[in-house]
Amino acid sequence: MNKVLRILEENARYTNEEIAMMTGKTAVEVAEEIDRLEKDGVIRGYKAIVDRDRLSDEMPNMVSAIIELRVTPKRDAGFDEIAEKIAQYSEVEDVYLMSGGYDLALTITAKSFKDIALFVSQRLATLDSVLSTATHFILSRYKEKGVVLHTGQTDEREGNWF
Repeated sequence: MNKVLRILEENARYTNEEIAMMTGKTAVEVAEEIDRLEKDGVIRGYKAIVDRDRLSDEMPNMVSAIIELRVTPKRDAGFDEIAEKIAQYSEVEDVYLMSGGYDLALTITAKSFKDIALFVSQRLATLDSVLSTATHFILSRYKEKGVVLHTGQTDEREGNWF
């Protein structure tokens, strides 16, 4: 993989000057390379990795789930048509075609367990190609996108058993 890409995947906030020092290129060369990678669609965007467990009360925690789908592929489009349709829903963060007992895996985030249940029952399960679903609620995040989130924090319930 391209060295500039590896560095950006590690930390997209590095400046062109910092990346230049790490790669032996000039800052102008780095800027041009990043611009080319963006224009070619290799770099699709930049996002912050948020530890949702540490959000304050003003920003309530969201609920996330992994949803597995068994679907009937379309004759000429295969799985692409249904995957692209599902990817348009704002709640859906990721869509993967996978091997095994299910065909597609999604990650979604919503305000509550009920919102996820309604999304699955009213929006996913009703799609013509969807044969069945399995919903797995995410209870805790330990590592996300290569970043360790749990760093020895304790549960406030610990020690309150008596």
